[in-house]
Amino acid sequence: MTNKPISFDASKPLDFVAVGRLCIDLNANEINRPMEETVTFTQYVGGSPANICIGMSRLGLKTAFIGKVADDQMGRFITGYLEREGIDTSGVTVDRTGAVTGLAFTEIKSPTDCSILMYRDNVADLKLEAGEVREELIAGAKLLLISGTALAKSPSREAVFQALDYAKRHRAVIAFDLDYRPYTWTSDEETAAYYNLAAEKCHIIIGTREEFDMMERLGGNPTRDDHITAAKWFQHSAGIVIIKHGKDGSIAYTDDGASHRARSFPAKVVKTFGAGDSYAAGFLYGLMQGWDIPASMEFGSAAACIVISSHSCSDAMPKAPQVHDYIERCLKGEIAGTSS
Repeated sequence: MTNKPISFDASKPLDFVAVGRLCIDLNANEINRPMEETVTFTQYVGGSPANICIGMSRLGLKTAFIGKVADDQMGRFITGYLEREGIDTSGVTVDRTGAVTGLAFTEIKSPTDCSILMYRDNVADLKLEAGEVREELIAGAKLLLISGTALAKSPSREAVFQALDYAKRHRAVIAFDLDYRPYTWTSDEETAAYYNLAAEKCHIIIGTREEFDMMERLGGNPTRDDHITAAKWFQHSAGIVIIKHGKDGSIAYTDDGASHRARSFPAKVVKTFGAGDSYAAGFLYGLMQGWDIPASMEFGSAAACIVISSHSCSDAMPKAPQVHDYIERCLKGEIAGTSS
């Protein structure tokens, strides 16, 4: 067991609240070809914290979102979608400055060769102000999720730190999905500084090896050693640090010196994006059910397999019975594909 056990306050009425990016994903319909040759796309709600929140809601948890949308058709599409998913949008405000909705065009050249073209200039989600973060939502939540993208610009940056302050004040568990996107950051030093300041306050930190490398550009781990990376955060608030190594799987480190891996599952991969969001939702859901770390990781891995086998991210987020069924079918050898 970790020396800092992750326990959730069962008396709180809200299971999960996320803060950060709300945008539109436009996924290529013509797969297995470059974007230059793609002419039609399907519109979905996107943004890592939004996808994770949708995933948690699909798994049966009571959820809410804190963010900002543009005063346009896309903003209304996002808010309407969240509401239909049963997500409390009372913390989602509307920008009145003329900001636009962020767009992410996805290219699917092959199941393993996917890329994203992001439009992030003057986007509404980065206009969220600290005064618009509703303390009562966070006070009533068992778990708060922050995402690194929201730290890239002011006033969103200050809004995230306000949310962290409320979460600490009201003893909510805090999870940090690193979600590093270089598009809106000014410098590596700025990025590392704000990521580190936020991570110090978080109990669960989830990111790729490359994302943790970005945080360590200020020095301290030239050998890229996972144990050194995790140990740094155990000196602060963290009880669990998950470092993802792509096709080599994920490792969860706990502050008692233990590390955990979970069974991987095959998947009929359509595209790679969305895997991290569905993994995070599945893993956090498992922890909130009181499962041990390997069981939670396994559930997250299976959820990720379901999403990467689909064209969408948000629309493909599975319900709990689907994930349990997927695991069962894999164990019976009924699903073939690339191990994930």
